[in-house]
Amino acid sequence: MIKPGEEWGVPTSAAADLEVVGGDAELAAAAAARPGALVSFRPDTTSDFAGAVGLGIGLGPDRGPAGGVELALDLLRLDDNRTAVNMVVIGTPPDASRRFVRRFGANVRIDERPVFHGPCTAIVIASGQFRHGLDLVPRGHPGDGRAEVQIYAVPARERRALRARLATGTHVPHPAITQRSGRHISVSTDRKVALEVDGRAGPPADRLQVEVVPNAFRLLL
Repeated sequence: MIKPGEEWGVPTSAAADLEVVGGDAELAAAAAARPGALVSFRPDTTSDFAGAVGLGIGLGPDRGPAGGVELALDLLRLDDNRTAVNMVVIGTPPDASRRFVRRFGANVRIDERPVFHGPCTAIVIASGQFRHGLDLVPRGHPGDGRAEVQIYAVPARERRALRARLATGTHVPHPAITQRSGRHISVSTDRKVALEVDGRAGPPADRLQVEVVPNAFRLLL
């Protein structure tokens, strides 16, 4: 787990334990199945996690004669045992939030502490930084042992301007976006709402718990 000011990644001459080709969901599933494995990842065009670690689309590790670098990375584990390497989105994703998007009531606790109670349009729980190439979570870091949480309660009249700032990450700070970080996140809502895990839609849910698994796997660069 990286701490502020520390170098991220260590040199290695080891060969990868497994190679993953595809998107973030495929990487998360492979990493969860092989805890601690050294993974070579060749991301496809759907991967947002690749941007957070500097991997180009379709490119695996570019190793020199002395080997490469391995990064210790986290997983987000949901209470139904699904996992994510990038982010979980509850409700309407911020880039899709329009004036008439319906709010839902939510209670959010982080590390057993209440941090939000009220109506919102989205809750983002992220290890990574990007969604659909947008800099949605500028503080996201997939190796710091914590998840960044954003709770969107932005008024309808401000959502268009918000969407315009997502690409550059300048939508935060915002008085109507609650930002916190932690290792254990618990969410309950007053109705079942949309759920997205690493870019894939899941069954709507009204209760969710997410735990950060630090140093869950190693990525070979």
